[in-house]
Amino acid sequence: MQKVSSALTLPLYGVAATRRLEQGAAAALAPHTLMQRAGLAAARLSLALAPHAQRFWVACGPGNNGGDGLEAAIHLHQWGKTVVVTWLGAKNGRQVPADALAALVRARTAGVPFAMTAPQDYDFAIDALLGLGAAPRPAVLPAKADQLGQWLVLLQASPLPVLALDIPSGLDADTGTVFAPESIAAYDRSIRTGARFCLSFLTLKPGLFTAAGRDRAGQVWWDDLGVTAPADLAPDAWLLGQERASASSRAEAAHASHKGSFGDVAVIGGASGAGTHMVGAALLAGRAALHAGAGRVFVALLGTPDMTVDPQQPELMFRSPAALDLKNQVVVCGCGGGEAIRGALPQVLSTAQALVLDADALNVISRDTQLQTQLLARQGRSWRTVLTPHPLEAARLLGSSTAAVQAKRLRAAQQLAAQFQCVVVLKGSGTVIAAPGSIPCINPTGNARLATAGTGDVLAGMLGATLAGGASALDAACSAVFQHGRLADHWTARHGGLPLTASGLAQNHQADLQ
Repeated sequence: MQKVSSALTLPLYGVAATRRLEQGAAAALAPHTLMQRAGLAAARLSLALAPHAQRFWVACGPGNNGGDGLEAAIHLHQWGKTVVVTWLGAKNGRQVPADALAALVRARTAGVPFAMTAPQDYDFAIDALLGLGAAPRPAVLPAKADQLGQWLVLLQASPLPVLALDIPSGLDADTGTVFAPESIAAYDRSIRTGARFCLSFLTLKPGLFTAAGRDRAGQVWWDDLGVTAPADLAPDAWLLGQERASASSRAEAAHASHKGSFGDVAVIGGASGAGTHMVGAALLAGRAALHAGAGRVFVALLGTPDMTVDPQQPELMFRSPAALDLKNQVVVCGCGGGEAIRGALPQVLSTAQALVLDADALNVISRDTQLQTQLLARQGRSWRTVLTPHPLEAARLLGSSTAAVQAKRLRAAQQLAAQFQCVVVLKGSGTVIAAPGSIPCINPTGNARLATAGTGDVLAGMLGATLAGGASALDAACSAVFQHGRLADHWTARHGGLPLTASGLAQNHQADLQ
């Protein structure tokens, strides 16, 4: 058993792959072995997480996830803890699986107390209501007035620690979306103060780390139950780790280096004029590129700018878009560009050999088929290209909706990567990095501090600097996204109660990652 951290890159397996692994292991082991191992692991982790807890509520569903909970309850009861099990039982003609039925018999034989209602007084709860077998259909979940709905609300709103077995009930293990009828969706708005944990069995699932998964799962643990995935079982995604996302340091560079050794970044954006002033976005990207290690950073403002120097960052060099050496610079295009970015895009797409497209550049491309054709043609020249959409921008590029993108974030990122034959960074909780023909990655770093204006511009600048250092498009995306989130994770330790701002994020890159 191990606590999942950002140190290692780990494989993520969806429901289908996990089922295949489970079936193979079950055929090779004695009956009920996997469930008994899962229950013992859950009981041990419960005590490790709450060593002083004495009263446990174990909420069990009718399937194998409930069987895992029953096995955990047996151990906790035998270890002298006060345990109350609520079990849904076989309802609506649904049969209890053989393993879960065996666990039920064992629990009753061991004298584990059962109740029809959730206890009013407990120290720790185990969520074993719904597992991988609960298909993401609204019909799976009953109305709030029914027992399952009531228990889901109580668990989600509980101010006490809750450990979910395998996945949090109601979470889609493949996508990280939550499936529940409107009648029990109210728990999303509940004030929740208790710690949340999840113990994933056999495999780690993608849905634990993207969309609603990170909030629902909380701190994730993993126990492979003594089963090793076969080499021919390909993961559905990778959870990005420090060793996969490590960025090169200037301290490691040759002594005879000069500023040209670290590449040039050109930022095109920051439109102004006619009541529009978005210069700040381009400056944030430029500052971030500089602090992330670029040798030289040029800023080309659009419209009618009156800025020739950045007093806070005088190292930035201002140029007109026409004066840029697009062929030999990494171009970061679109930060605060507005509609004015349209005029720059044809030459940028046809000339820049390393390119980050962000924000308004993506919005303009989504409405222009000729620009889309130019973007697709870049792959044939083996040029490096990274798109960095948030969900709405991704939806525009796909001709879809934000809800559809968020419902299947991995698929949306992969569709964009295939459509434009480039690397895609789909931003959000559990940012997804996808490349044509590659298994996508999910980033584990970052938090809600990044939900402030300008942090996306900072990411674009960091990406530009990483590309300027010579990384491939995919490696640059993985590294920049990981480090961007890591800065937010380390913010409080470095800055105390100071709120995270994009300008602070841009200028603290090197110091905060040492």
